Amino acid sequence: MDYFFIISVLVTISAIFGYINVRFLKLPNAIGLMLITILFTIGVFGISYFNSTLLDAEKYIITHIDFKEVLLDIMLSFLLFAGALHTNFNQLKVQKWPVLVFSTLGVLFSTFLVGFAIYCLLPVLGMEVKLVYCLLFGALISPTDPIAVLSILKQAGAPKKLETKIVGESLFNDGVGVVVFLTIFKIAQLGGDHVEAMDVIKLFSQEVIGGVLLGFLLGWITFRLMKSIDDYDIEVIITLATVMAGTLIAHKLHFSAPLAMVTAGLIVGNDTVRNSAMSKITENYVDKFWELIDILLNTILFVLIGMEMLVLSFETSYLVAGLIAVPVVLVCRYLSLILPVKFFEKKLNFVPRTNLIMTWGGLRGGISIALALGLTQDMNRDLFLVMTYIVVVFSILVQGLTVGRLVKKVTQDLDPVYLE
Repeated sequence: MDYFFIISVLVTISAIFGYINVRFLKLPNAIGLMLITILFTIGVFGISYFNSTLLDAEKYIITHIDFKEVLLDIMLSFLLFAGALHTNFNQLKVQKWPVLVFSTLGVLFSTFLVGFAIYCLLPVLGMEVKLVYCLLFGALISPTDPIAVLSILKQAGAPKKLETKIVGESLFNDGVGVVVFLTIFKIAQLGGDHVEAMDVIKLFSQEVIGGVLLGFLLGWITFRLMKSIDDYDIEVIITLATVMAGTLIAHKLHFSAPLAMVTAGLIVGNDTVRNSAMSKITENYVDKFWELIDILLNTILFVLIGMEMLVLSFETSYLVAGLIAVPVVLVCRYLSLILPVKFFEKKLNFVPRTNLIMTWGGLRGGISIALALGLTQDMNRDLFLVMTYIVVVFSILVQGLTVGRLVKKVTQDLDPVYLE
């Protein structure tokens, strides 16, 4: 009954806040929902001085939800499959090499840049933190959120090439970022002296390669099953089973479930599979079903992010560290993209100032908070959780509200060759 109560309350709150946003604020859902929830939580804090009923109820919900498990082990697979299913596969094939480099080398480079920068800056605030823990922060804050920025880019009329790079990178760097985080987490737990280089390579390869291969297999099986029948009800259920069973298998085999779901979603969603395995009515039902799942889970996710304020330790030094982390993360992302953008921009007709747009459009979201919540107390969990929360809130509320205008400003007088 507790779980049903919590889910019911979350869905109801999401519906109410979503209505308020659409009816009055008219902001992109990710931004509006989180802003309303944060304001609501601040209001609950104020009311608690007179009556703590609402605060107790909100604390009950947060303390009975394992945000890390719910997001990383359950919600993320559905969100990434839905996102990949609706990604322009033909554009992604054209942009495959920059997307691959951005989501792998870019994430790794950003992880170490952020980690070393924070390691050098924290002592200025009187906090001595081990380098490996700072690298953990670099790993959890480097993945960008494809869901938060997608609707904003569409509203801004971003060129398809630019949209594909940002969304494609985000879909894959979520999976890669989680793997990098887990690898560094294991090193931190065991101590660097007890971990050999081959162990790290084996763990990373198993997660990444295993996840992608499992995704290909799941996508192929789903395609063959859907091609052999013509019943939209069952075919929708088959796609749902692909995500649920695939996630369980990935966890059992210690493969990356996010990478498996992105790969499976891209295969099931590409035009070849759609044209040969789905009737028009099946395609319509599959798309609408996964759009609804995507919207519902994202609505709940951003409400939960807003409510996570309740688990933060509001120490002055932590808040200052979080404010310092905002420009550090942005600068490090910009630097991590310079070489790949320079290498590919002439060959693939990159939109001018792609590096700037990808930096400002690289929003952070629930994955970063979930990973921060997974840290142990001896890894400076409270400090990094506050820093992560500040970076995430800034990226969604400030970057999210302004990236559309940046895209319009950069692309308004472009040559048509860039707008294809």
